[in-house]
Amino acid sequence: MMMRYSCVVCLVAIATVSPAPDRAFSQTPSPSSLQLETKIPLGDVKGRIDHMAIDLPRRHLFVAELGNDTVGVVDLNEQKVRHVITELKEPQGLGYVPSSDTLFVANAGDGSVLLFRGAEYAAAGRIDLGDDADNIRVDSASNRVFVGYGSGALAVIDPATNGKIADIPLKAHPESFQLARSDRRIFVNVPKAREIAVVDRFAGKQTVSWPIDNGGNFPMALDESSGRVFVGFRNPPQLSVFSVRDGSAIASVGACGDTDDLFFDAKRQRVYLSCGDGYVDVFEAQGDAYRRLDHIPTISGARTALFVPERDRLFVAARANPGEPAALWVFRPIP
Repeated sequence: MMMRYSCVVCLVAIATVSPAPDRAFSQTPSPSSLQLETKIPLGDVKGRIDHMAIDLPRRHLFVAELGNDTVGVVDLNEQKVRHVITELKEPQGLGYVPSSDTLFVANAGDGSVLLFRGAEYAAAGRIDLGDDADNIRVDSASNRVFVGYGSGALAVIDPATNGKIADIPLKAHPESFQLARSDRRIFVNVPKAREIAVVDRFAGKQTVSWPIDNGGNFPMALDESSGRVFVGFRNPPQLSVFSVRDGSAIASVGACGDTDDLFFDAKRQRVYLSCGDGYVDVFEAQGDAYRRLDHIPTISGARTALFVPERDRLFVAARANPGEPAALWVFRPIP
């Protein structure tokens, strides 16, 4: 160690001429892909935070504050909480339907989907699914809302009538699922069945099963332009890439742990993975291989996020930790 310090003293002139930092020994290397822009306080919010959604015209971001039984409505222009929806039962999934100006809130605690309408978020209805209402996806093309719930189903809701019109059965509880825009398929992570289910949303049934070897396939994203399905696994922690055509494996790379959200940035051809172990991982494609570009520290438990291409921002939900209250961390992709 003394020899190393001596070398540093002897080479100080060289260091002055060549000031580039040594990333191998840096404690907090500057990320090359995401820059933390600001932190928006969420107020007195305790416990786990789940998924998010956005109302683009109003620039309102919705945050499912599961442990607090609330949904926070964040005004992105003013960078503050504008409204809080209370008396919920462990809200998990959120979906905003512009055509009816309605926010759908899926509750794990009682299996309900509650509806709130307009700028003041007035109560506008309730749909009882029975158990563990979870992720929500809005299909604007067909004007349908899909909700994963229970021991294995996607509920199909018509936002024109606010009623459930069908169930699509699955083998176990669905986690993240994604709607293909170029065809009629829905890709669904079903961890307890150790599969990715492929659903025909017009026929209302599962048509294909892609078996998987790893455990805990929770988050998912699609890149239809290159025909790829991205899946984040918890056991072991990794990002895997599959062919959208037949589910064949394309690539797999180690990732941060306890992941719950995953997004594809089409503009930069990058993948963002948010993890409860306190990191956001950024990956980029190199042909059919993927390398981890950045491993960006956040805070323990910050495993949910939302990438909004229209605003070119990644929002990370940071739950309250000792010495730091709950907040929305706003990252700007670079360049």
